Amino acid sequence: AEVRRLLTWFERRFTDEVNAVLLHERMEKPLLRLGPPEARALRAGREALKSHLAMMEGLLARRDALAGRRISQADIVAAAHLSVLDYFGEVAWASWPGLKTWYMKLKSRPSFRPLLADRFPGVQASAWYQDLDF
Repeated sequence: AEVRRLLTWFERRFTDEVNAVLLHERMEKPLLRLGPPEARALRAGREALKSHLAMMEGLLARRDALAGRRISQADIVAAAHLSVLDYFGEVAWASWPGLKTWYMKLKSRPSFRPLLADRFPGVQASAWYQDLDF
């Protein structure tokens, strides 16, 4: 039940409040030539991201993985969402030590590495994006 709850949360709330805002401004606008990112939208997306990261940090303070003791589909989905934001340097990892450790473990898995090879034309990945032990 916890895995399903978290999957729904990522696919609805995280997508609507964070990805729809930040990725629109950072990825879709340049791709579609819709002008520069809007500062107000970026601030709103970053504030929403902070609240979601705080929730995840809280879960990981009590658990080994997001939904419990073992890695589940919830962790994989969460890591995929965070990977895109990490590419653009949107996650302040120093503020979320438990989340950073969790993400480093997932990022180091062989099955996750193809995500790290993806590139967005015209946008340089963050300096630590491919570093497994950032």
